[in-house]
Amino acid sequence: MESQIISVAERVQEIKPSPTLAVNAKAKALRAAGADVLNFSVGEPDFDTPEHVCQGGREAIDQRFTRYTPVPGILELREAIAKRFAEDKGWHYEPDQIQVSCGGKHGLYNMAQALFNHGDEVLIPTPYWVSYPPIVQLAGATPVSVPLSENKDFDLDPHVLESYVTDRTRGIILNSPSNPIGSIFSRTALEAVGRMALDKGWVIISDDIYDTIVYGQDTIPHILDVDDKLKEQTLILNGVSKSFAMTGWRIGYSLGPKHILAAMNKIQSQSTSNPSSVAQKAALAAVAGPQDFAEMMTEAFLPRRDFIINALISNEGITCVVPKGAFYVFPNFSAYYGRSFNDKKIGNSLEMADYLLDKALLAIVPGAAFGADDFIRFSFATSMEVITEGMKRLKDALAKLT
Repeated sequence: MESQIISVAERVQEIKPSPTLAVNAKAKALRAAGADVLNFSVGEPDFDTPEHVCQGGREAIDQRFTRYTPVPGILELREAIAKRFAEDKGWHYEPDQIQVSCGGKHGLYNMAQALFNHGDEVLIPTPYWVSYPPIVQLAGATPVSVPLSENKDFDLDPHVLESYVTDRTRGIILNSPSNPIGSIFSRTALEAVGRMALDKGWVIISDDIYDTIVYGQDTIPHILDVDDKLKEQTLILNGVSKSFAMTGWRIGYSLGPKHILAAMNKIQSQSTSNPSSVAQKAALAAVAGPQDFAEMMTEAFLPRRDFIINALISNEGITCVVPKGAFYVFPNFSAYYGRSFNDKKIGNSLEMADYLLDKALLAIVPGAAFGADDFIRFSFATSMEVITEGMKRLKDALAKLT
């Protein structure tokens, strides 16, 4: 008797494979073969986790704090998060309005599962972080891309946004500073979003994971500063991954209306139960301790940002909006599409990424992964030596295209 092929769920079949998988697999193979691949694809700070944070984790282990914790996270961490937001932002939340999750992505997944139904539409300014559309799809809803213009520094145009609104629009995801662009939405744009949200009853998901890495300004516009009433319709997503170089610790947190957080806790209780107990203690040391680490990183990132921008735009045809936050640049490479190397034509960002990996040993992320095929994402969360050498290799590789 022949065995039957077991089918996978329809919701999984709807999720498209990442367009970066082929490039990443090739980069790993080249490194394994000893090739000097320079990595510009990394989405994490190139700094070690601060010592006092690591000590918090070590003490948790030494004290045998290694068992289950409450589903939404330990109370003292949620209290520390609430205190930090009150002091830094002037936004007041109670511990039962906060959930600690296994990274920011997990918090976003919990939000989508708790909020969206089949047939709902969720507006996503585009270029977007790669996981926004799949997470919306996995909740049964439909992601709707709202295009942002390079000519307007990727700010959200209220008129364009309104043209994508339907009677099925349920909410919007905001990411400012953004991945992959590093752009920051203007107060004018956020005021327009706020008016629409209040008028139509949308939920707003504000992904603020990069809000401590900002260049040239002390504060940035935020949806919660537009109108006090928006707090009842807004969920904040944040965490310690970027601010404290704690990507591997996997601790994110969400803040919002109590009934939505209660629903998210139901989701989390049936998936992960709770985040790592040890990582929560490390996160407590981060949130409750000194807050100057992100400032130090930002000061280190700034000259790298300026150097890589100047190096990129020195190549004929490349344009690049200067990022105001985060640690990415998102240059437009479309001027090189249609050119060839050894009769092999480059027609899109994935093919450009493949070419740069083959000929220049540069690992980068194609813009198609972010819904913007004209672009390529480079991370400058790496050393100036790597950036300098990488930009030399890039110029040489582009010069070979005809």
